[in-house]
Amino acid sequence: MALPALLLEVGSHQLEVAETLISVGEFLVIFLAARVLAELMVRWQLPSILGELLAGVLIGVSGLHLIVPPDTQAQLSAGVLALVGSLAEITPEAVQHLYNETFPNLQAVSQIGLFALLFLTGLESELDELVAVGAQATTVAVTGVVLPFALGTAGLYYLFHVPLIPAVFAGAAMTATSIGITASVFGELKFLRTREGQTVIGAAVLDDILGIVILAVVVSLAGGEGFAIGPLLKLVAAAGVFVAAALFLSRTAAPGFDWALDQLKAPGEAAVASFLVLSLCCFAAQAIGLEAALGAFAAGLILSSSKHTHAIDAAVKPLVALFATLFFVLIGTGMDLSVLNPFEPANREGLIVAAFLLVVAIAGKVAAGWSYLSKEKTNRLVVGIGMMPRGEVGLIFLGLGTQAGLLTKPLEAAILLMVIGTTFLAPILLRLVLRGSSGGPDLDPLAEVPT
Repeated sequence: MALPALLLEVGSHQLEVAETLISVGEFLVIFLAARVLAELMVRWQLPSILGELLAGVLIGVSGLHLIVPPDTQAQLSAGVLALVGSLAEITPEAVQHLYNETFPNLQAVSQIGLFALLFLTGLESELDELVAVGAQATTVAVTGVVLPFALGTAGLYYLFHVPLIPAVFAGAAMTATSIGITASVFGELKFLRTREGQTVIGAAVLDDILGIVILAVVVSLAGGEGFAIGPLLKLVAAAGVFVAAALFLSRTAAPGFDWALDQLKAPGEAAVASFLVLSLCCFAAQAIGLEAALGAFAAGLILSSSKHTHAIDAAVKPLVALFATLFFVLIGTGMDLSVLNPFEPANREGLIVAAFLLVVAIAGKVAAGWSYLSKEKTNRLVVGIGMMPRGEVGLIFLGLGTQAGLLTKPLEAAILLMVIGTTFLAPILLRLVLRGSSGGPDLDPLAEVPT
């Protein structure tokens, strides 16, 4: 009997009970695991985001199978299926089907965390500092895109004889920087408003724009549509206009927002008004073909000169604490560490390619830290390492390549290991470098930035 037909025979009350158990159970498992491991990381003087990623690995496809993204083709733990099935009085097969159907809702909720985090990053950014490091950020972004892309593609094509399109796709997957992970680490270490922090954030935003263009090219080539210069020029123009508009509004829109906020009397006015601006900017970015994440950062930047920034910050931070945790844990749940087993013959080719990609991915971004000219003394190693994590952006590239059938299993495993390696190494290395620098977390970095 087909599963959908089987579900039709299940009573509506049973389905409601099962869906509720699945949804509540997901949140319970995610937040419990994330909190325990985040507390351990903090006590070991490591960023809490590392604990959230490890929590995802522990409960995900590489661990207990308590939370598994359906696109990994992994099954929920038999114990979970049996427990929910017995409580809701439906079969384990029906539980798995309901879980697969409702999981996108969990992913959608987690996106709130990413957008809120990027909004907060924009809100806490010093616009004058961001503009002041514009030239450096542009140089870092371009170098951090060109080097990994060129070296990765050429190495795969000439050294490992990977076909051109998959090689180009793998090279493209190394161009991105996870602004969410970097912003989270810098914010936690109180390094966000330093010159290095602003350079990395600005470069990561530009990375997103360049990554969108590269992704458009690769997808176009993979789909056999050829290289169309017209759509790409429109995309670049749209990105330029969007960023220019955000910078303009950051100088002019705050008084109007402050007036509107002063007229609101119902509780939660700062959070609601801020999320209206956030939603509008995300919608505008997506509507013109850009990433919604870029709109979230722009929304924070627009409100950064508001007189209510402290109230907005206080209102948004609890949402970040909840939903960004959800977002980072879900990244970890999709990481399949079984590809690390060198005793499995099928993994060896992928491990060799992965080692090459990981070296190029790290070296390309770290080298970008030395690519700009500056009269100010800056910690270039911090800038380079801050650009390193690929995180969710790299996983998005990997997912698109897998769906398009472009990647062999070894190459798929190699890209995954590159993403995992850069995502986990960056927070650790940043902590080590910042602790040993004069502008480390033991000092107040805000004192170094003119206000």
